[in-house]
Amino acid sequence: MATAEAAPPATLSERAILLIVAAVIILFDHLTKLIIEATLPLYQSWTPFEALPFVRITHVSNTGAAFGIFPEANMVFMVIAIGVSLFIVGYNYHLPGQHRLLRLALGLQLGGAIGNLIDRFRLGHVTDFVDIGPLAVFNVADAAIVSGVAALVIVMLAEEWERYTAARQDPTESQPLSSEQATAE
Repeated sequence: MATAEAAPPATLSERAILLIVAAVIILFDHLTKLIIEATLPLYQSWTPFEALPFVRITHVSNTGAAFGIFPEANMVFMVIAIGVSLFIVGYNYHLPGQHRLLRLALGLQLGGAIGNLIDRFRLGHVTDFVDIGPLAVFNVADAAIVSGVAALVIVMLAEEWERYTAARQDPTESQPLSSEQATAE
């Protein structure tokens, strides 16, 4: 029976992917929120593209989760964001090398979680401003979290597809040993 090769340990630059992506998201998220807070009064909208009236910038406060779900749960989401952030950082440390896309996905999630966590500590709510039609108003951190989860799903599906196609190419890999084979080994 063939044994799978162990993945090499992650290099420092591979581990840094997560932190760099998270830092870029946090910076961009915080900068955009500060601009909105300084230039657009709360609950006011601005339509930057007259040809696209469903695309607006609307300054709102949100004590719930991404896209305004579960309002008034600010403290719960602070605790969740701290827990998720610690888990992601720990997981990144233990994750073997050659998982760059996974680190990218986790970096998006980490940056989004910390971006909104900063607002919760700083303001007691999250500043949202991207208003696209009937969707809820959201921000850069929310978009990063959702993008990170979508990327994580894609990475997981790709890995599963790789396992599936490898098992089809070598059917002896995925079949259990018969009792005769087991006693012979």
